[in-house]
Amino acid sequence: MMGFCDRIRPLVLLLAGLLGACGVGLAAAATHMGGALLGPASAMCLAHAPAMLALFAGHRLIRTATGAGLSMGVGTLLFAGDLVLKQFYGAGLFSMAAPTGGILMMAGWLMAGIGAFLSVSRT
Repeated sequence: MMGFCDRIRPLVLLLAGLLGACGVGLAAAATHMGGALLGPASAMCLAHAPAMLALFAGHRLIRTATGAGLSMGVGTLLFAGDLVLKQFYGAGLFSMAAPTGGILMMAGWLMAGIGAFLSVSRT
């Protein structure tokens, strides 16, 4: 029987792939079109996508991997999405979207670190 974390774990991989692709696209856009907000959006996507990929792959060793990966992914989507919308449309997702995303990214990293202190079941 699959648990909740097992069922949603593929979402971490999906988000990692999406963020990696967006990061490359945003880097190209920042280079060719300019835009002060596209570079930081790209950097956050490209920093978190490989971390999420590692959390997906290491879920049997890191008890908090799925939660950490989802927190990083949603946080990065909020942060980068807000910056991109501000760059192209002059208005973000919602008030405090980027700071909320930043807090979720930090929470994801902290969850990943806390995983070092939690035992993993060997089943």
